[in-house]
Amino acid sequence: MKISQLFTKTSKTAPADEIAKNAQLLIRAGYVYKVMAGVYAYTPLGLRVLENIKQIVREEMNAIGGQELIMTSLQKKETWEGTGRWDDETVDVWFKTKLKDDTDLGLAWSHEEAILEMMQQFVKSYKDLPTSVYQFQTKLRNELRAKSGIMRGREFVMKDLYSLHTTQEDMDRYYDKVIEAYKRCYERFGLGDSTFVTFASGGSFTKFSHEFQTICDAGEDILYVNDDRTIAVNEEVLDDATAELGVDKNQLTAVKSAEVGNIFKFGTEKSEKMNMFFTDSDGIKKPIFLASYGIGITRVMGVIVEKYADDKGLIWPESIAPAKVCLVRIGGDEAITDADTLYQELTDKGIEVLYDDRDERPGAKFADAELMGIPYRVTVSDRLRENGQYEYTVRATGVTEILTRDELIAKLN
Repeated sequence: MKISQLFTKTSKTAPADEIAKNAQLLIRAGYVYKVMAGVYAYTPLGLRVLENIKQIVREEMNAIGGQELIMTSLQKKETWEGTGRWDDETVDVWFKTKLKDDTDLGLAWSHEEAILEMMQQFVKSYKDLPTSVYQFQTKLRNELRAKSGIMRGREFVMKDLYSLHTTQEDMDRYYDKVIEAYKRCYERFGLGDSTFVTFASGGSFTKFSHEFQTICDAGEDILYVNDDRTIAVNEEVLDDATAELGVDKNQLTAVKSAEVGNIFKFGTEKSEKMNMFFTDSDGIKKPIFLASYGIGITRVMGVIVEKYADDKGLIWPESIAPAKVCLVRIGGDEAITDADTLYQELTDKGIEVLYDDRDERPGAKFADAELMGIPYRVTVSDRLRENGQYEYTVRATGVTEILTRDELIAKLN
């Protein structure tokens, strides 16, 4: 990808009404465009980051037997009335609309009921269970607060997985398997050391849930954790949860954090309300056990920005960066030819390169490279190329090495 061909441009400023660091930097670096509070469009660079996050999640969900699909954003009122979650007093984040014939519709904020309704067509017998399905989809939630950039959006991308089971024991086993898969996801995102499972309120979902929280100064949550962080409880359920867990809340320490995932066990509550049953091996009809598992894809992107960015700009972990290398050329025709050749060679090797081929002053190119946060910068200059050398800089540390071409290729492979 050549910077000269990108329609986006970097900027020294962000919108005056944008107070979140993650959004300020993403806007300035050309990754997102702010439409309104809590609503952002993603440019080619931003989309690459999101797709890399999604691919990590996709691989881990497939590894535990998840089947990918995509549900509709438009939701029937009747689908949600049976469980009481069409009521605005129960779920206060609905965006609702009407068809031209005055039929009420909702714009999906979640999909538990919709998944169960669809599965009624396919799950009849114990032989059809267990099964799990997941999707990546844009959710719409009428959030009262939208001041945390892409960490709390009114429109955001989410991965939601739903598993259906014949028994509580089978659901529990799969639930634990998903927890381990989620841990692998956050490890691969570069958040493994600061993300842990917490005990939290279920909100509009159920009484209690488990959240995946990343320690982050920009987070909106307060967690109470023990010294070895084997217990973590959300402040909003502190008394109830510590009583449930049998721990002394005075032994827990408060930290700020951001929610990056949330999982729930609904059991048979929803299937009973929606009259969804399967025929068991004994010939008796029984309700299906349901669990739900979410990861906020765009929120993860925002949290990573908040965790890693410095005063120069973004710093992407290699696993989710839009490119591995930012190739900067400085100099005349020979440097241009050398940089063009190196760009093609790296691309042919399957190495993603963001190539700054612009006719721009060196200082501006280096500043943009740091703002955009690509993990490694390679500089081709007239001064170095005379000796067959290249400047190699690690964005996260600023450490620079002077390498031969063979050393550079070996480093990047």
